[in-house]
Amino acid sequence: MPDPAKPPRRGLMLVLSSPSGAGKSTIARYLMESDKDIVLSVSVTTRGRRPSEIEGVHYHFIDQKAFGLMRDRGELLEWAEVHGNCYGTPRDPVEAALISGKDVLFDIDWQGADQVARAMPEDLVRIFVLPPSMRELASRLERRAEDTPEVIAKRLANARSEIEHWRDYDYVIINKDLQTSLEKARAILYAERMRRARDTYLETFVAGLLSET
Repeated sequence: MPDPAKPPRRGLMLVLSSPSGAGKSTIARYLMESDKDIVLSVSVTTRGRRPSEIEGVHYHFIDQKAFGLMRDRGELLEWAEVHGNCYGTPRDPVEAALISGKDVLFDIDWQGADQVARAMPEDLVRIFVLPPSMRELASRLERRAEDTPEVIAKRLANARSEIEHWRDYDYVIINKDLQTSLEKARAILYAERMRRARDTYLETFVAGLLSET
């Protein structure tokens, strides 16, 4: 029998990336709401906290000195500087979640995914979400009514360079129909959980099988 104090499997790191407007955040929210065994990676940032943000939920807000120490000590799985502010993923909480059998969801771009892949390749599963067309991507950004035409044009230009990295991912979902895309993402998660290398109970189970008379 397996040790009840140990999880039956090691968790995995699930990276979701996509150009803005392709549907990554919707898929991430669905997975979080429908599955109790997946948690969201909470980044650290040097950016100031906005009124609507909660410490430890949206980000861990730290100063530049603390961020630099974490980076220099190798305590970040990935990090980047965006518009003068630094963002990064602390290694220790991710490792603790994996050991406990929880999966960790990352909502990061291809550059962050590449850094995570170099740091912990055996635990990583990467999904890239594509729009069905650039025209549809533009329509989605316009329907959100959150950005000016200039910002939308910049997002579309950035989308083309991001899409160039689709080959770096293990799975690609073309998000034409949202419900189908949600089902595909869940199927990928479930299949990856069943990989032999992640099932820590199999060694004990097989040994027990072979010892039966």
